[in-house]
Amino acid sequence: MNKEVFQYVDHTLLAQDSTWAQIKEICDDAIAYGTASVCIPPSFVKRAKEYVGDKMAVCTVIGFPNGYNTTAVKVFETKDAIANGADEIDMVINIGDLKDKEYDKVEDEIRQLKEACGDHILKVIIETCLLTDEEKIKMCELVTRAGADFIKTSTGFSKAGATFEDIKLFSEHIGESVRMKAAGGIKSFEDAEEFLRLGAKRLGTSRIVKLAKAEKEKLNGNKDTDTDSY
Repeated sequence: MNKEVFQYVDHTLLAQDSTWAQIKEICDDAIAYGTASVCIPPSFVKRAKEYVGDKMAVCTVIGFPNGYNTTAVKVFETKDAIANGADEIDMVINIGDLKDKEYDKVEDEIRQLKEACGDHILKVIIETCLLTDEEKIKMCELVTRAGADFIKTSTGFSKAGATFEDIKLFSEHIGESVRMKAAGGIKSFEDAEEFLRLGAKRLGTSRIVKLAKAEKEKLNGNKDTDTDSY
């Protein structure tokens, strides 16, 4: 198990039925394992930030998961999240606008949200499983021009998540100032390490910490068994 992987992980819980007890648990786990952030629903941001303080960055999602909120709503969501203590924002683009080739509109929305973020990190979710390679390349261009900090593959709520091929494609077309986040379907440390090798700087996943906890519990269980055997 490569412990360095944790520093790139946005430890994520975005299920509709998430409870405060569950959010609190992933905050505790994120601090214990030294992840990059916790990525949680907007409604929990204020309470989570009060709970973790400066010990952990809090990330939340905007226009999630479908992206078809109006820009005004997304800007309001962003400002509200930051006022509540969010350190990082993951927004979903309007995929219909992209497919209609309304490129100026897509770019302007990203630009407005980056302005609302100020010094806070903005990641742009483009939902790669719904796009052609041409559209993915176009989004690399728009994200770069709009001044966002990251391009992100997926919400984890659509047909598929991150692929190695998409990260390779991003790496060939994003600007130097833009980093890459792979999210959705990262099932193992081997997957995580390969995404990092390909150039991703963040990983949106809940499984990596869960796998580490399970491994730790297994080792502790074996130790208990060994002790009992004496």
